Amino acid sequence: MLIIGIAGGTGSGKTTVVKKLLERLPGNEIVILPQDSYYRDSSHKPLEERLEINFDHPDSIEWELLVKHLKELKQGRSIEQPIYSYLTCTRAEETIPINPCSVVIVEGILILTSPEVRKLLDLKVFVDADADDRLIRVINRDIVERGRSVNKVMERYEKTVKPMHLQFIEPTKRFANIIVPQGGNNHIAIDILTKFILDFLKSKSKNNEI
Repeated sequence: MLIIGIAGGTGSGKTTVVKKLLERLPGNEIVILPQDSYYRDSSHKPLEERLEINFDHPDSIEWELLVKHLKELKQGRSIEQPIYSYLTCTRAEETIPINPCSVVIVEGILILTSPEVRKLLDLKVFVDADADDRLIRVINRDIVERGRSVNKVMERYEKTVKPMHLQFIEPTKRFANIIVPQGGNNHIAIDILTKFILDFLKSKSKNNEI
């Protein structure tokens, strides 16, 4: 099994990179584990407190569960991936069954902040983008997908997103094997990643034939 971590700041283009990889790779050979699914459940807190959760701090992630799931997949066992809602800031009772695959991509802003997760990654990727480009994407995404006002998005950006990026996310760039500037617009980097994964799949297929 090949486990790839794709990290980078909020709005850097990580999801676009993952989507473009999926378009070029055999769907039955690859599975995506979004970091966002592993945010800690906050259903025990009042809604007002939940809406103030700092999603850009490493403590917001249930790393123990993510590490456990990665290890189980590596050992050939299926897992039940959590479902997290940004609208209610809680986990759903339902889960998504995930079966072991040849390639697992773990994607999220904080993926490279966890030493335990880094140990399990065969390839570490950091998607880079200018701060103003990331801000524009964050504004568009949070208004459309998360029901926030422009003022709320800007307030959150200044209060948590920007300082957390500088404190926790940007420094993890040094752990990356590959840095992808310009996110999904960097076709050469996506070509390289695609070839790396396809070479792994071909090698795995040949070994299985022996």
